[in-house]
Amino acid sequence: MPQGFSHGQDHGHEHRPSGANLRDDGPRSRGDDRPHRVVVVVDEGSNPFELGVMTELCGLRRPELDVRWYAFALCAATPSVRMHAGFFTLSGVADLSAADAADTVVVPNRPDPDVPPSAAVLDAVRRAAARGARLVSLCTGAATLAAAGVLDGRPAATHWRWADAFALRYPAVRWQPDVLYVDDGDVLTAAGSAAALDLGLHLIRRDHGADVANAVSRRLVFAAHRDGGQRQFVRVPVPATPDTGLAPVLDWARERLDQPLTIVDLATRAAVSQATLHRWFRAQLGTTPLSWLTAERTALACRLIERGEPSLDRVAQLSGLGTGANLRAQLRRATGLSPAAYRQRFGPAVPGPRAAPTAPASPGTPAGAASAGGR
Repeated sequence: MPQGFSHGQDHGHEHRPSGANLRDDGPRSRGDDRPHRVVVVVDEGSNPFELGVMTELCGLRRPELDVRWYAFALCAATPSVRMHAGFFTLSGVADLSAADAADTVVVPNRPDPDVPPSAAVLDAVRRAAARGARLVSLCTGAATLAAAGVLDGRPAATHWRWADAFALRYPAVRWQPDVLYVDDGDVLTAAGSAAALDLGLHLIRRDHGADVANAVSRRLVFAAHRDGGQRQFVRVPVPATPDTGLAPVLDWARERLDQPLTIVDLATRAAVSQATLHRWFRAQLGTTPLSWLTAERTALACRLIERGEPSLDRVAQLSGLGTGANLRAQLRRATGLSPAAYRQRFGPAVPGPRAAPTAPASPGTPAGAASAGGR
């Protein structure tokens, strides 16, 4: 077993760790002397990639960060679980009582969505939902949440390949087939496998703030933030040589977010027409120039607040959002929090996230899509 997957148990023994054995190296919450507990449920046929993503993001220690990290565990309904295509068998993980003690429960994906999740897993998901735990699905794991009935009437993302089939099978769910992930407050769903990284970093950003999420993404050598509303895939061939047309413009704009940049400015810098610039953004980023610019300014405002800038008017000025009113509107769209609440939660004096998740102010909007103001 890789380090951190088990809790010192001998794989040859029948004894299985319970939920009480969650590893205690996570962040403590204010008013609560325990870390935020993240548990990944593993079921027969689960994909190793998504399991590895959550272990990397939430299970590994982060000594370079001045925050208390998550308590993390894997659990399953049986003592050993055969993973996707029989590549290996996972053993030595906790039993499903670990999910009953979790603040965040991540459900398994279904490599073959026609095979239903086990009844024990569905019961564990329903219990978690009933007590208000945060629920997360990755890729086709949304089918597990849907089968448990916790997605009825709610928006959800899943892999584009299965979106039509799931829409027929679970018509009460508001499927969002073209986004990377959806943050509906206490239920978050990601699309295809790589989107698990995007949603995982979004969770870290929600719990710890943008600076910590950026630090983790640097360790992963991964993009710090792809908006949830970004398209899952772009139907263009991979170029033989790197496309340098848009990247220099993005870097140039990021260095001037405090200035009154316009689409004309970006197009002029790129030496292309505005129509071409829009096509580039749609093809390469799945968004519009104005939406990208607003999201970048909002992310900068978050970092300024986290680093202790005391004046919200100054934050609005330095980030290019202009006014306190616009800062409040964009920050609430992006995070579900007012600037004051964001400072209280993520400012320098705050040690870590609450154990209980915070729901965004506007449930049902793909995370990131709402942060792009003025579309």
